[in-house]
Amino acid sequence: MTRPIYAIGDIHGQTAQLNRALELVAMDGGVDAEVVFVGDYVDRGPDSRGVIDQLMEGQAAGRNWTCLKGNHDRMFSWFLEEFPREDPHLPVELYYLQERIGGAATLASYGVSCQPRDRTSLVHEKARAAVPSTHLEWLDQLPLCHQTEELFFVHAGIRPGVSLSQQVEQDMLWIRQGFLEHAAAHPRLIVHGHTAEERPVHYGNRIDIDCGAGYGRTLVPVVFEGREAWCLTEEGRQPLRPAA
Repeated sequence: MTRPIYAIGDIHGQTAQLNRALELVAMDGGVDAEVVFVGDYVDRGPDSRGVIDQLMEGQAAGRNWTCLKGNHDRMFSWFLEEFPREDPHLPVELYYLQERIGGAATLASYGVSCQPRDRTSLVHEKARAAVPSTHLEWLDQLPLCHQTEELFFVHAGIRPGVSLSQQVEQDMLWIRQGFLEHAAAHPRLIVHGHTAEERPVHYGNRIDIDCGAGYGRTLVPVVFEGREAWCLTEEGRQPLRPAA
């Protein structure tokens, strides 16, 4: 019998949603269940610090948790470098502290205020003093992917036609164009977040588990046994099959 593996999508600072998802996982697979988180722990939601604390504490306690890096996690750690670095993939109208990206909400969870007319240099200085170095070290060492015989977990997706071992960080954190519309089979079933849906969606060659928690929607964990997948709800497992 295949050992179940659980996946949780983009959390975006929503500790209540994280706790609910973990409770559903524990009800289905017990507290020792294997869980893969596909990144984006910070930004937009009110408690990015609490999410990171909880994930770090769970791993330190020996939970079988694999935490992957998301593009928002990298943007946060890049902003906290000695000289703040913006992600060049962002459209020119966006920047880390802008509301749509949600960096200011992350800093607020560490007690750092950010007003529109504040100097970025001052906000940056306060943030570097407030954010524990252990949080940044944890973010920096997060892996980009995790795979089993049947599944490939990643934040954003992969570049079709490139072997899984040759995928590059920028694609794994940011890709949409060229991946989302690709309908042919991949070497493994791709399990990803990054592109918000109303609920997990099975596209045949990939499953998108970003349920839009960063926009206030419900985080829905997914359980896999081989390539078979189910959404977890309070009523139990609900089959997750390829869309017609």
